Amino acid sequence: MRMRPTLSWTPAEDLPPGTTDPEQVVDALSAGGVLVLSGAGISTESGIPDYRGEGGSLSRHTPMTYQDFTSDAQARRRYWARSHLGWRTFGRARPNAGHRAVAAFARHGLLSGLITQNVDGLHQAAGSEDVVELHGSLGRVVCLSCGAFSPRHELARRLSEANADFEPVAAAMNPDGDADLTDDQVGDFRVVPCAACGGILKPDVVFFGESVPPPRVEHCRTLVREAASLLVLGSSLTVMSGLRFVRQAGQAGKPVLIVNRDPTRGDQHALTRVALPLGTTLTTVAGRLGILLDDQAAPA
Repeated sequence: MRMRPTLSWTPAEDLPPGTTDPEQVVDALSAGGVLVLSGAGISTESGIPDYRGEGGSLSRHTPMTYQDFTSDAQARRRYWARSHLGWRTFGRARPNAGHRAVAAFARHGLLSGLITQNVDGLHQAAGSEDVVELHGSLGRVVCLSCGAFSPRHELARRLSEANADFEPVAAAMNPDGDADLTDDQVGDFRVVPCAACGGILKPDVVFFGESVPPPRVEHCRTLVREAASLLVLGSSLTVMSGLRFVRQAGQAGKPVLIVNRDPTRGDQHALTRVALPLGTTLTTVAGRLGILLDDQAAPA
């Protein structure tokens, strides 16, 4: 049976509303040992849309599933046409204040680790190191036959050469890096095979319906065990891949703090949820900690 994405959940009615005071986040960071778990919401201020927030892409777009991608050649054609176009915009995205704040917290020794559900690489671009990419990275491509990895920019070049006249205008871009195109716009887009063996190429990301590799999950569980607290940034926690770590922290008695404008599936485990935009909130938190972000540094 093919599994479809988890599109929604019903918030518990007995949970308190979110706060606009990030002081408990400041306190947790001051104590150190904070493990960050970030989601799509931290990248919206970089121009990459969210899945489930206000105006999220799931209201108009069902993401590709692993089952469809591997079993249906037309589905792969549609995916790669949309992804090829979306990559031009996605690849130009730059870190925002939220990404820069997380990197600054790490530089000041306040974090024990960083797990991201995002596939955009913006944490690394902001200077964060040792980022655990829970769902992989759009910057890499893997062959499903021989297992060879290759950089996305190399595939982009090959796809451009094979589709020189492909210049549709997309209606919108989605968080998974593809663009909204009609079947007519996709047309006879040519998909290129693995340059090493001729096999099927797939972005090195975890599609809906696909499992996160068990060693990666266990590494994240270890990070949760070793952390003093868990700080969730911009994730609705709708899918179990992220929610399980919130549950693990809560069951272990570790403080869970969430910064997300909308209610999340993990609120029942949280000490607090700050219902404010991430960039503004984390800039405020950094200021209270006496930490200047890169764009706030005084000129030499």
